[in-house]
Amino acid sequence: MELEKVTKGDKRRYDDACGTAHALDLIGERWALLVMRELMLGPKRFGDIRAGLPGISANVLTQRLEGLEAANVLTRRRLPPPASAQVYELTPWGYEAEVILQVMGRWAARSPQHDPTMPLSATSLFLSFRTMLKRDLAQGIDAKIGFRIGVEDFLAHLHDAEIGVRRGTLDGAEVIFAMPEAPVMAGVVYGGQPIEAMEAAGLLTVTGDRKLAADFITLFELPPKAVITA
Repeated sequence: MELEKVTKGDKRRYDDACGTAHALDLIGERWALLVMRELMLGPKRFGDIRAGLPGISANVLTQRLEGLEAANVLTRRRLPPPASAQVYELTPWGYEAEVILQVMGRWAARSPQHDPTMPLSATSLFLSFRTMLKRDLAQGIDAKIGFRIGVEDFLAHLHDAEIGVRRGTLDGAEVIFAMPEAPVMAGVVYGGQPIEAMEAAGLLTVTGDRKLAADFITLFELPPKAVITA
């Protein structure tokens, strides 16, 4: 039985009724899942999506957005004045794919070849927080933590052993981490870089409740590496 064929437009599809195969029909093209990842915290303009995926060309991003829209994974709309900008947004069904990203992220992080020091977007950082949260330690904590990454602001709400994140105002934040790019925070949370050392290097500024800041960075942990046997 032929498991894979090329259809009109040179799009590869699987001749298979399995749900996994159909998922790959929908989102299996290169970059498609990462485009979805960049929209998991809400709608974005074309340029903002591309900024989070520096390796993608404008032409390929256009193709992926069109494909995901045709698959009903995302939609496009125009913001009202004064913005009047076109944005792309996941459909409610599209947002359900976050669990796919979480499972894949945890699985791939166990690879001995995974390098957590490589570049990552702000959205990637916050999705990793939602994935790698040690929920037993987070029980009973109700706190709002702000992040200023470059020129973007994000507010995380930690409660009920879950963490939600939205872009926008930092109003209500009990502590704020400010940094030029997301890998700085990843180095602190996952790489064991001390907050004070990053501050001394001019890469991080922490304002507000420093105890909460110190506690927050202990709430996340990468899974152990897989044991590879011959």
